[in-house]
Amino acid sequence: MNTREHASEQDQAPKLACRNVWKVFGPHPKRFMAKHNYAPSAQDFLQAKYIGAVKKVDLEVYPGEIYVIMGLSGSGKSTIVRCMSRLHEPTAGEILFEGQDLSKASDRELIDLRRHKMGMVFQHFGLLPHRTVLENVAFPLEVQGVRRRDREKRAKEVIELVGLMERVRNFPPELSGGEQQRVGIARSLAVEPEVWFLDEPFSALDPLIRSEMQDEFLRLQRLLHKTIVFITHDFDEAIRLADRIAIMKDGEIVQIGTAEELITRPADSYVAEFTSKIPRGKVITAKAVMDRSIEPSMKSKDFETSTVPWNTPIDDCAQQVLTQDHPLLVVDDQKRVIGTLNKDRVIDILFAHHQNGSESDHDN
Repeated sequence: MNTREHASEQDQAPKLACRNVWKVFGPHPKRFMAKHNYAPSAQDFLQAKYIGAVKKVDLEVYPGEIYVIMGLSGSGKSTIVRCMSRLHEPTAGEILFEGQDLSKASDRELIDLRRHKMGMVFQHFGLLPHRTVLENVAFPLEVQGVRRRDREKRAKEVIELVGLMERVRNFPPELSGGEQQRVGIARSLAVEPEVWFLDEPFSALDPLIRSEMQDEFLRLQRLLHKTIVFITHDFDEAIRLADRIAIMKDGEIVQIGTAEELITRPADSYVAEFTSKIPRGKVITAKAVMDRSIEPSMKSKDFETSTVPWNTPIDDCAQQVLTQDHPLLVVDDQKRVIGTLNKDRVIDILFAHHQNGSESDHDN
């Protein structure tokens, strides 16, 4: 899990934002929206036989953030990503990129934006089978008109980044699924995008390769610090990768928060059910359950080695807490003591949820 403080808490403007975005499918969607004062109800959609794929979506993605959008099939998660890049034309609302409303951008401006500032990776790799790995990765730069020597130099840089230099002369059919996905990732990075869209990029891979690709993805993000919108239906994948998560249902965003916030404070029964099978100890951190009162005696030298960083998941520090006689000191990024973590709190997280979880889920 990515445990850094999420970017919206920092003093900066969003890189990408949606303001009351709708995507409606039907014969005359804009006319339909206007007729219903740009706020049609579920009954309005049913009666007119229109589909509200995305409804009143508001979200902000901050520089350097991994923002995961998740939901079941048909929830609208892929549609909203295509609206963000205007591969789909939003029916209503604003898509803002660095403060600019993309709905007002010309076709030429959009093409330039996609070629130079946006990278996209999809579930189906879309590689050109008659071109080598090198030629596939260099292809976006070829489209830009970059001369051959320069585009191949850049392509080799990103191919090395994803660990495929020994495959540069191979063709896609000669590669494994994981290798093909790495080529797709390298190709999307060749243009050095400012925003990186990934729509279920690993869902076609077997579990072992998928886990390896998640590791690779996090490694690349530590190096590149991209602003990322990542689509998945897998909550395990989301909590491993995300700074923040938006859960969608029936075209609407139900809740936005960190994985910890979604599990400990679900907005409704749907979110509670969606997150119910995730072991709480994998997600809930020391800071979330620490005792904020600190006795002066606990700051003595005897306790100096009994510390745990604030963002440590309970699963990762449980053994340390449960095998010693005194609480752990919880420290912030500057190594300052901000609270204590005791056995009772840890036991409650690890075991109490399994006893009472079904009741609490229904209560929500």
